[in-house]
Amino acid sequence: MTVAPRAATAALLQVDSILAHLSGRPALSEVCRFLHESFRHYRWVGVYRRDGTTLVLEAWVGPAATEHTRIPIDEGVCGLAAREDRTVVVDDVRAEPAYLACFLDTRAEIVVPIRDNGAVVGEIDIDANEVQAFNASDRALLEKVAVKLAPSVLRAAGEPAPPM
Repeated sequence: MTVAPRAATAALLQVDSILAHLSGRPALSEVCRFLHESFRHYRWVGVYRRDGTTLVLEAWVGPAATEHTRIPIDEGVCGLAAREDRTVVVDDVRAEPAYLACFLDTRAEIVVPIRDNGAVVGEIDIDANEVQAFNASDRALLEKVAVKLAPSVLRAAGEPAPPM
């Protein structure tokens, strides 16, 4: 699937609008909802915040909750993205030994670091039900969204923990 340039531009404007009205965890939740509803191949969308050597799930939207609400950065694809400070695209999670299984129907994953002053403070994690669901257009869009989310991720750190 691809994210058309026009759709990417509209999505970024919508994210700007959300962030102009919300901050912290409510902003993260609304951005997750927006991405999930706007791009049908984004079956599960979550934002994790880095807390030392652990990734903590701050917001998510999808058909079901994940058991992975806290992920050590030395585990899984999410941990890899945080450790190596790079976007990780897994075309087929069944062929990826580092993948932490959440849902039986997940086939692809993209994880994009969220940075503040060059340090990874969180990440966007998206699952899809199709092999090779993510391409360069998804990566470009999500890397731009990640830049916009840093202040809300930092603010979420000071808010009470979400019920999971």
